[in-house]
Amino acid sequence: MAAIIKIKPLGFPWETSDPFLFCAYHEDQYPKGNGKLGPDASLEGRNIGQDFTLKDGWRMYHGTKIPGFPAHPHRGFETVTIAQKGLVDHSDSLGAAGRFGNGDVQWMTAGKGVQHSEMFPLLHTQKENPFLLFQIWLNLPRDKKMVEPHFKMLWSEEVPKIKKQDEHGYATEVTLIAGKLDDITAPSPAPDSWAADPNNEIAIWTIKIDPNATFIFPTASKGINRSLYFFKGTEVTSEGYTIPVHHEIILNADQEFILKNGNTEAHVLLLQGKPMNEPVVKHGPFVMNSQIEIREAIQEYQQTEFGGWPWDSYDHVHSPSKGRFALYPDGTEIKK
Repeated sequence: MAAIIKIKPLGFPWETSDPFLFCAYHEDQYPKGNGKLGPDASLEGRNIGQDFTLKDGWRMYHGTKIPGFPAHPHRGFETVTIAQKGLVDHSDSLGAAGRFGNGDVQWMTAGKGVQHSEMFPLLHTQKENPFLLFQIWLNLPRDKKMVEPHFKMLWSEEVPKIKKQDEHGYATEVTLIAGKLDDITAPSPAPDSWAADPNNEIAIWTIKIDPNATFIFPTASKGINRSLYFFKGTEVTSEGYTIPVHHEIILNADQEFILKNGNTEAHVLLLQGKPMNEPVVKHGPFVMNSQIEIREAIQEYQQTEFGGWPWDSYDHVHSPSKGRFALYPDGTEIKK
């Protein structure tokens, strides 16, 4: 049996399979900062507050002065935010906060409800601020939809990077955000996550493949959903197909898959996991199992704002002098 089920172009956001909900991929070549954590450039001609058009190589998203996503609610799923380049300032309705980036990952369980803001501060005023981020929405099963919100940091220094060489000495580097490769396991995910049970075979890997390198993907169990997102490079080949960049490759996880890169360094995201096979009802930032639960979520948010907003602004950012850190709801602060 062939490993490849289907090859299809990537849209925005990227479509995913159960237990994932989608993946948003953001790459922006932000200019120098203006000393107030925003871009040192005119914002004229942009749809401020709703700027998703790639103009001059970057976007403001929902930000008005600083790029990013001011305070917004979530319920019923998890966000896994991989900040490969640049920084993210996190603030939330539990009073928790953080600044992370340049390889760090934040794993947030929204559970019964949380508000958070995700701003992209442009710290460098003497040089550009390149930015590359994935945000993966991972569903929560019915019995975990209403757990207490939680976030944890997977700091870059703690996330395993595994280098494998093919028979010609060409290398592939796998960064293990979730799952395992050989005898190496990723850091533990958030405790109520579908990924916390190894039987669900969740894998989130970012993969960098040298020009002309061949990489053999190990098998997983039958019935596990597995997709590769080829987002940077030129082309790869497998099973007689030549696959151009900006394509998703949907795979039979129980079949060994051999991928050969072309003559440009390639970057791929792997998402894999056991499906929940539960009803999914989405309404903006809420993901539940029924329309009634969605209505309850909207009503509760209107009444309680999931704890309100303890910060001075909805697009709250931290001091330019702050390094990477995480402040948890119980007051514990970790500095990196």
